[in-house]
Amino acid sequence: MCTAAVVLSGSVSEPPPVPSTCPQRWGGDDIGGWVPAAADIDGVEESLVPGSPVKALICAYPGDNAHPGGERLAGSRTLTDQTAAMARDLAYLPVTTADVDRPCTAMGGPMTNYLIRFAYPDGRGLWVGSAEEVNHCVRTTNGTAGSGSYAGPAITTAYKDGVWRSLPPDDPCRGPGDRRGQDELMVPGRPGRLTVCRDATYVRPPYRKRHGRDVARALAETLNSLDTVPSRNTCEGTGGAHERGIRLIFDYPQGPAAAVTISMDCVPGINNGLLQANLDDRLRDQILRFAPS
Repeated sequence: MCTAAVVLSGSVSEPPPVPSTCPQRWGGDDIGGWVPAAADIDGVEESLVPGSPVKALICAYPGDNAHPGGERLAGSRTLTDQTAAMARDLAYLPVTTADVDRPCTAMGGPMTNYLIRFAYPDGRGLWVGSAEEVNHCVRTTNGTAGSGSYAGPAITTAYKDGVWRSLPPDDPCRGPGDRRGQDELMVPGRPGRLTVCRDATYVRPPYRKRHGRDVARALAETLNSLDTVPSRNTCEGTGGAHERGIRLIFDYPQGPAAAVTISMDCVPGINNGLLQANLDDRLRDQILRFAPS
């Protein structure tokens, strides 16, 4: 995002610099979702961390999720060799400048707000605010765009151990499935593989069936042709016979997967977390052909 310069008495006033040290207190009233200043860096509307920062300062503010706001600084850690991987993974998260409704549980417990200051080779900085919290209901923001994707455990590991680890889930059907671009397309980019997951009966893991690139890209193209609306992450039951839900996991050569949830007896029946669309009979039959029985 570019900020227009203001000319006063023949001089040019620059936007205030992003602070270079940890604030002594968390300045927001929510869990995550706050930064001390937004950065004037190209790409902050499209990515949490644009460009290629070279250093990351992590500031930790522990507290209780029942009384968020005003937490004191407990400590900090500076990363250098881990910065590129951290910035890359955060940059892959889907972002939006609008608020996104998402269902949240309400368990009480400890939480930690985090500020991460990414430093760039030219001396500029960018803050990202996030948190680790038991309900995973956290907004991550760079002050311009935000994400509902949850990165709390990875940030905590980076703060405590100085290592950035963004590990894939043991079961691909249960991974977050969040990828940048899902606010514009159901399935962004060019996926390389598709895993179709179906809710299991009893307590067994979801059934899985995998397909190659051609099936993945053809189904992605169909989903991307649908009329969509911003997701409210809710739907209305149709009153028909209950059918097990389906989750589509689109994998890519690089970066995280993109997931799309199919609810057979609910309207709208297609949801990627940021967009929703209606499921017609033709697409329903196509998806069922790819699904495990």
